[in-house]
Amino acid sequence: MATAGLLLAAGAGRRLGMPKALLPYRGRLLVDHAAAVLADAGCRPVVVVLGAQADRIRARTRLPGVVVNDDWATGMGSSLRAGLSALTSGATDATVVTLVDMPGLTPEAVRRVARDATAGSLAVATYGDGRRGHPVLLGRDHWAGVAAAATGDRGARDYLRAQGAAVRLVPCADVADDTDVDLPEQAARLPG
Repeated sequence: MATAGLLLAAGAGRRLGMPKALLPYRGRLLVDHAAAVLADAGCRPVVVVLGAQADRIRARTRLPGVVVNDDWATGMGSSLRAGLSALTSGATDATVVTLVDMPGLTPEAVRRVARDATAGSLAVATYGDGRRGHPVLLGRDHWAGVAAAATGDRGARDYLRAQGAAVRLVPCADVADDTDVDLPEQAARLPG
């Protein structure tokens, strides 16, 4: 079975002053780059959850499998629920979840986290001193539990913590950078 890719890109980027999906990055939009990372890692299908300025983003991109989260303003949890819901009718055993604001994420990090994925898998990338980050692998058997726990901006965090040792921790600092882009000064340093 294939492992899907799920890109959460629905936020308004309040601290940034614009949706992060619309940031220019290496000759394209950051959302296009992030979706390509999942596709280049072998994720099939790739689902992109949009929300704030979704029509504007769609007009400027050719994204695969777009889902529009009308409740995007309630936080990342609603986007995760919308993306998982969109994947339930497909034939995938698992999905790799990433965020649009991580330009340093690489296909290699996604492949590492997705390695040996099954419907019962849970895995999280780790960086630096073991801090947990993205990408995150969610096996299909966990989607309902993750969706039930995803509220506000919490996403899958609480569900994963509750699973304890069942979550495989995957070191990725040697192949990816987990720095996210939240502020205008960070966006200004991106290679446009």
